Amino acid sequence: MGVQESENGGEMGLSGVSLGVKNKYRRMDSEGFEDDDFAVASNDHHRQLERSRTSRKYVYACAVFASLNSVLLGYDVGVMSGAILFIQEDLKITEVQEEVLVGCLSIVSIIGSLAGGRTSDAIGRKWTMGLAAIIFQAGALTMTLAPSFGILMIGRLLAGVGIGFGVMIAPVYIVEISPTAARGSLTSFPEIFINLGILLGYVSNYVFSGFPAHVNWRIMLAVGILPSVFIGFALFVIPESPRWLVMKNRVEEAKSVLSNTNESDKEVEERLEEILAAAGVGDAEKGEQKAVWRELLNPSAGLRRMLITGFGIQCFQQITGIDATVYYSPEIFKDAGVVGNTKLLAATVAVGVTKTVFILVAILLIDRVGRKPLLYVSTIGMTVCLFSLAASVTFLGNGSLGIALAILSVCGNVAFFSIGIGPVCWVITSEIFPLRLRAQASALGALGNRVCSGIVAMSFLSVSRAITVAGTFFIFSAISALSVAFVHWLVPETKGKSLEQIELLFRKEHDLQGGQVEMGDVERLVQQKQGLEFQ
Repeated sequence: MGVQESENGGEMGLSGVSLGVKNKYRRMDSEGFEDDDFAVASNDHHRQLERSRTSRKYVYACAVFASLNSVLLGYDVGVMSGAILFIQEDLKITEVQEEVLVGCLSIVSIIGSLAGGRTSDAIGRKWTMGLAAIIFQAGALTMTLAPSFGILMIGRLLAGVGIGFGVMIAPVYIVEISPTAARGSLTSFPEIFINLGILLGYVSNYVFSGFPAHVNWRIMLAVGILPSVFIGFALFVIPESPRWLVMKNRVEEAKSVLSNTNESDKEVEERLEEILAAAGVGDAEKGEQKAVWRELLNPSAGLRRMLITGFGIQCFQQITGIDATVYYSPEIFKDAGVVGNTKLLAATVAVGVTKTVFILVAILLIDRVGRKPLLYVSTIGMTVCLFSLAASVTFLGNGSLGIALAILSVCGNVAFFSIGIGPVCWVITSEIFPLRLRAQASALGALGNRVCSGIVAMSFLSVSRAITVAGTFFIFSAISALSVAFVHWLVPETKGKSLEQIELLFRKEHDLQGGQVEMGDVERLVQQKQGLEFQ
């Protein structure tokens, strides 16, 4: 019994020790598992961070390469402002021919933009960018070698079509390639690159102005081929749009692209499901196309207000004379008293730098201070600067004070344009329309923008010769003052509002109440669902 007790006691003791040891070892083992779990979790976290960094860089690279098409438009606008001085001297063209040469690009680019939609559906987004680059290269090469005004116009028309394709497809590609969280900032890239192109065009004017007149403008135009060459190389680096791949039943390729552009597998699956759902209703969308256009041509009261706001803000962006300021800044400075092509082109470089810097400021502020405050600052500032430019040319003559005020006024005008109505008008147009009508309604706004741009560019010299440069800018300042009233009465603040809330802003009072009832119904359904889940 003693032994038994001893054995039992030993067993008890051993059992106690054993249990203690087992507990000890279990704790150590458990800690080992926790360490392993922590290590696995840490590795997963590092892999996720690395994937996030890689996908972010990849998407940014795609957006940059796609935005090179926007550089073509900006460069052409900037470089032609200086090149036209030497083209006029070399080819002996008239002022009317000069206006047609400068302004036809905006009109012709409409052809490329309208054709770009169907072309991109047929051959893909990125290859449409390639087609745009090829057409522009053909146009730029034709202009570079042009022996006469007629051949120069042919090249200009080709370049316009190429730019139209490129400007249309770049934002579409960026929207379709971007993850949801970064879509807003990435789709602002084309606007930034347009301004960068304008600056590069001004710099090119200044750098090559010292060459003989029959050579320098050809070099200036030839340099514009370089961005399109980079686009050609980029086509072998950037992927096709995943949405287009799904439309062509290449789902696995689309999933592979989404894996490179999204930060997690969950996001990839969610995005792919959204694209598949959208592609599934493609036939229904085609069937509704005519109905959509009938609705746009015979709009309801709310839609009519949306169209007036969207179309109006796009037209005001151009009829306040920004293209006249950018295209003809050397002519404006010459009229203000600046003498010598080198000084004229140096002054235009200052305009380009100002325009580029302030577009970056706008991108930083647009989601912080809101759309409407920027539009107020922009339109009021432009009105003051346009009036100041007209007054300086009229009353201060060609003295040093008049020249300084004229340069300051032009730089101020492009700065206020870039900080507000320049980028914000495109944001407003994309936000205010219902999803079903957004593409077609935005296209109408873009059409108004391009037509007004062409009219201003093609008539500025004739009008300024008829009523003087000062008189023309007095008119621009009056139109800009009207744009302040337009913003006050017809443009709502859309910052921080959902697209559905923005739509409600344009409805009649009884429609708004109906919308509130619908929102109440949704809230009750959500509450009922939450109650069921709680039970």
